[in-house]
Amino acid sequence: MKYITLPEEKVRRLSFYLAMEEWVARHLDESECFFMWQVAPTVIFGRNQVMENEVNVAYCREKGIQMIRRKSGGGCVYADEGNVMLSYVCDGDNVGFTFNKFINMLLLVFRQMGVEAVGTSHNDVMIGDRKVCGTAFYHLPGRNIVHSTFLYDTDMENMLHAITPSREKLQRKGVESVRQRITLLKDYTDMGLEEVKALIRKTLCVGERMLTPSDVREIEQMEENYL
Repeated sequence: MKYITLPEEKVRRLSFYLAMEEWVARHLDESECFFMWQVAPTVIFGRNQVMENEVNVAYCREKGIQMIRRKSGGGCVYADEGNVMLSYVCDGDNVGFTFNKFINMLLLVFRQMGVEAVGTSHNDVMIGDRKVCGTAFYHLPGRNIVHSTFLYDTDMENMLHAITPSREKLQRKGVESVRQRITLLKDYTDMGLEEVKALIRKTLCVGERMLTPSDVREIEQMEENYL
């Protein structure tokens, strides 16, 4: 599987990476490819969700947290520089097979780190009874896009408040109960984030394919559809 790289390294908006996934799926001839990315604090909500019902819009505006809709389904998630987002693009039309293959790839990475993790029927990855990775899926004709949150570290307060639509709902669900359902990889390994990223790439990928400046411009044009 090829690792997809950009000609210049810089942190971009989350919408760029969503467009990059779609561009790669539509234009590259690689049967399987993968890349990782990190972003400034951002809430990503699913294609069928009503933003106001899932996102604490006032809190996000106050804290400067971006809000972006993705084309895949699934729930609302929070991302920042402390966690890594994973993108997997492959050929095929079998959604269940693709999800299963991707989850098994993630479990292989955890085994390489010496961390015991398991997949679930909801296509999450758990350490014990707490979620450390969630996934979502977007299908194009003959091509699949799977993206995942890989929770190494994150601003838990932002996560808890940004994806909750109201103080009343936050109190009803309970902050502590949310904390008890989510865990951070940093608590299970001595590896730093850059070491983890290097291990993921080494474990899953052989070789790389660098996009051209022209490719990037096309992705930036496609990004407008996500803004």
